[in-house]
Amino acid sequence: MTDMPGNADFEARLAADRAATLTQIEALTRDFQAIVDANALVAVDDEHDPDGSSTAFERAHVASLLTQARTHLEHLDEALDRLREGRYGICESCGATIPPERLEIRPATTQCVGCAGAGAR
Repeated sequence: MTDMPGNADFEARLAADRAATLTQIEALTRDFQAIVDANALVAVDDEHDPDGSSTAFERAHVASLLTQARTHLEHLDEALDRLREGRYGICESCGATIPPERLEIRPATTQCVGCAGAGAR
C-alpha cells in the first residue's frame, strides 16, 4: 500500500479543488443570471413559446449544476475541517484508514470503499 501523503499534500489538493469549485460556482451563477436576464427582456410564455421549453430546460440544468457545485463546496469545507481536526482519511463508519488512492479521486469522501459500497457518500 502507498504511504499516506502528509496533511500539507491533502490540504493543497483540497484547496485547489475548492478554488476550482468556487470558479465553477461563479461561472454557473453568471450563466444562470444571463438566462434569467435574457428571458426578462422578452415577454415569454414557456408553455406556448417554441423556445420556451428549451429555455426552461437550460435554466433548470444550470440550476442543478449550481446546486451540485455548492454541495461539493460544502463537502470540501467539511473535509478541510476534518483535516484540521486530525480526522481526515479516517472512515466515519468503520474507523479504517481511507486509502490515499480513494482520497485522490474523492478528496471529500468520509468513507472507505467498503462502507461506501454499503450505501453512503
